[in-house]
Amino acid sequence: MPHTNRTTPHPRALSFDRAAAQYAAARPGYPPALFTTVEELIGRPLSGARTLDIGAGTGISTRLLHDRGAHELHRSLPQIPIVRGDGNRLPFATASADLITYAQSWHWTDQALAAPEALRVLRPGGALALWWNVSDHSVPWIAGQDARLRRFFGADGGAHGSPVRSRDLPAGLGFVHRTVPWMRRVPLDTHLANLGSHSAFLVLGDEPTRRFLTEERVRLAELFPDGTVEESYVVDLSVATR
Repeated sequence: MPHTNRTTPHPRALSFDRAAAQYAAARPGYPPALFTTVEELIGRPLSGARTLDIGAGTGISTRLLHDRGAHELHRSLPQIPIVRGDGNRLPFATASADLITYAQSWHWTDQALAAPEALRVLRPGGALALWWNVSDHSVPWIAGQDARLRRFFGADGGAHGSPVRSRDLPAGLGFVHRTVPWMRRVPLDTHLANLGSHSAFLVLGDEPTRRFLTEERVRLAELFPDGTVEESYVVDLSVATR
């Protein structure tokens, strides 16, 4: 996904509004090992941590953080407070949070604004955690699909997701990086719905999206004749402590 240094939202960031139900139903969650790793890196359990999940979207990561005891969307999680805001201008008091998380959302911010804001809101000893689900390109069929996506969208496009590289993260924050491999088995329809929920497709238009996904369905049906796709991921995690 593209990184943007604009203070106004990137058009691809806005594209998710019309696909929220599809996103919530088809997008992968995160493995328990991710949250164990976050706890190791921040040096405290998530249970009881005052946590802000920025860019929560449909609440995929919010729900899992809450399940681990983090004190944090109204529709599916009415017990968790939700605040309308902007990752570049956080509507929270200074030194009010133990943990700030950006799950699949940091790359939509202006880092020159978002990083100082996170530091302002974090308490001393608090932590900023950024993570992305990235398809595991060491798996041959995923590498093949990625090649087709890149041919379709161009060399810089795609819908498999890619994290902001370490050198692109704000300097001076002392990020520690970890990777957490995991997989899930889903129906072919869910896999294609997940693919189609990425912003590259959402801004493309219905007809070319339908054409690509129809062709992809034929290819994958040959690889997975039982109709169940084994998706392999690596969660790319970066944590900085204030």
